[in-house]
Amino acid sequence: MRGSSPAAAYALLSLAALLWAANAVVSKAAVGLVSPQALTCLRWSIALTAIALVAGRETLRHWRVLRARWLMILLMGGFGYTAFNALFYVAGAHTSTVNLVLFQGAIPVLVMLLNYLARGIAVRPVQLLGAAVTLAGVALAASHGDLARLSALTFNRGDLFVALACLFYAGYTVALPLRPAVPGLVFFAAMAVAAWATSVPLLLGEWASGHVLWPGPAGWGLIAFTALGPSLAAQLAFMRGVEVIGPNRAGLFANLVPAFGAILAVALVGEPFGATEALALGLVLGGIAVSEVPGRRRAA
Repeated sequence: MRGSSPAAAYALLSLAALLWAANAVVSKAAVGLVSPQALTCLRWSIALTAIALVAGRETLRHWRVLRARWLMILLMGGFGYTAFNALFYVAGAHTSTVNLVLFQGAIPVLVMLLNYLARGIAVRPVQLLGAAVTLAGVALAASHGDLARLSALTFNRGDLFVALACLFYAGYTVALPLRPAVPGLVFFAAMAVAAWATSVPLLLGEWASGHVLWPGPAGWGLIAFTALGPSLAAQLAFMRGVEVIGPNRAGLFANLVPAFGAILAVALVGEPFGATEALALGLVLGGIAVSEVPGRRRAA
């Protein structure tokens, strides 16, 4: 996690996207094995335990710094981690996979917009071009080459849930550069506490409404993976990537999620991977490359 070169950041951000793509596959597999809020809360319980074992003592040494920024940490963990996952898992029961993928592809655009509104960071034309190219790749992957399907999409409350979830994560991305000046592991430990604390009321509400489904052995396996992969490794990798190349450039890597999702679908589900999927992946990677031009020039 200490690499500071753009190449290291690209690798970390790509790893985060791969793990998040796997999380999308797992979220579908979890239906009938564990309820959404139980999955959200239990995954953060495991992630918090793991990070406490690794960075518990170091976190306590930075307690004063963290306590001074407790509200920011609570909001970032609550919205960026808990609310995003909770809304995403609920949305999966109400909307199509196509819609879920398309809305996630809007995260980089939302990051650029929020960065401009909140901090006045200008969006360069080449970044807009890169975002457009990556969104084209997302649309191609989501529609499986039949772009006419996009005009026939219907929007329901599930779409609103995932749209709100993407807005929350975009806000978290924009806020990352303003985080307390503590080591990445320490900050993530604090965020894990916030995510767990804010997920408990959601689980209690699900239990009170009679909709909680406690996991069996298979469900616990899925929870363990989401805790150690998408929750722990992916968030640390993404956090470091934002530190190195900034939120606008890092946010664009979210568009790798549908591309990786297609690859995982081939490997795990046996879905075909043909020219359409290859072209979609090329567009996503090409859009990232185009948007990286200004950053590489400034670094040089």
